[in-house]
Order: sequence, then structure tokens, then C-alpha cells
Amino acid sequence: MSKPLRIDLFAEDRGHEMLLKPLLERLARERDRDVEVSVRSARGGHGRAIAELKLYQNSLTKKIGSGTLPDILVVAIDGNCSGFAEAQRTTRSALIEEFPTRTVVATPDPHIEKWYLADLEAFHQVVGASPSVGKQKCKRDVYKGLLADAVRKAGHPPTLGGIEFARELAEVMDFFRASKSDRSLKHFLDEIAARLEPR
Repeated sequence: MSKPLRIDLFAEDRGHEMLLKPLLERLARERDRDVEVSVRSARGGHGRAIAELKLYQNSLTKKIGSGTLPDILVVAIDGNCSGFAEAQRTTRSALIEEFPTRTVVATPDPHIEKWYLADLEAFHQVVGASPSVGKQKCKRDVYKGLLADAVRKAGHPPTLGGIEFARELAEVMDFFRASKSDRSLKHFLDEIAARLEPR
């Protein structure tokens, strides 16, 4: 039996971790790939996440001889309304020599909560309510508010603002519908799926 593919998930916050880890596991399972996903997280916003990403890479490259580099590094940092291309550029510019070819950048545009709402049919199936997402908005915390409000309207206690449903959403999300709804999610799903195809 071949060794599992090692994936490090470097995430800006808990909302990224909770959705992307089960998404990665599902995508791998659907391709008959055995993976080990380890979460490496930063806290404190975009600037701090980029700084900690550099520290993470430096600490791993110091131990390079012992096979410490992951097979795939997924870096998840919100676009924050700067635009998908600019956010991708900013994140990729923080990668050091050993990492660009093994890195997939997840750039929710503008925020991770929009990915939770990308497939509203799946969201309704899991949560029991469907928010009206409408046209993309860049205002801070708009999607966070929509997610939390939908959870309350469905009668759930607002414990984590909706991210507590991440694993269930990741399991039932229709990737075609979600990709049509959100181009930044489509980009991530396409790129990670290509990396997980058996070689």
C-alpha cells in the first residue's frame, strides 16, 4: 500500500480550517487517494497570516533532509475585496523556493463564509434555511452575518455562527452548483482535484 499523501492546510482562521479539511478529505476519497491532512493555522487576520506563512515555511526548510515538506500545501487566506487575482499574487509572493510547485492557494473572494453559502440547496438540506445571498458584496462581515442569520432562522443556537455545519456541508455540497455560484471556489476545487489525481 502506498504512503498517504501529506497535505498541510495553512488557514487564516477557524472558518477556513473547518470547511477545507473535510473538503480535502472528500475530494481525496472520491479519487481513491489516501491523505493525511494536518492543520497549520494563523490567527489575527490577513497580515499576520502572511507573516506566519513565512515562518512556517522557514521552520520546515531547516529540517529539509528529514522529509518534513508536505506533498501539498494548501494556503487559505481570504481575498478581502482586493480581488481574486491580487489576493492570489499576494499569497504566492510569500512562498519561498521549495513551495510554489507544491502549493494550492485557496482564496475565498471576498470571505470564507461565502463558500459556506455557495450551494444553497446543500445549505438548506443541512441547516434548514436558505439565506438570500444576492449579488456579491464586499462589505466586511456581510457573508458572516448572512450565515449566522440563516442558522438562527433555522432554529439552531448560534454557537459558532454557522461554521459548526462545515463538515456536513462539505459532504453534501454539489461541486458543480457551488462552482457555478462562486468562481473562487471553482478555482480551488479544480486545482486541488488536479493535484489529487493519481499519477
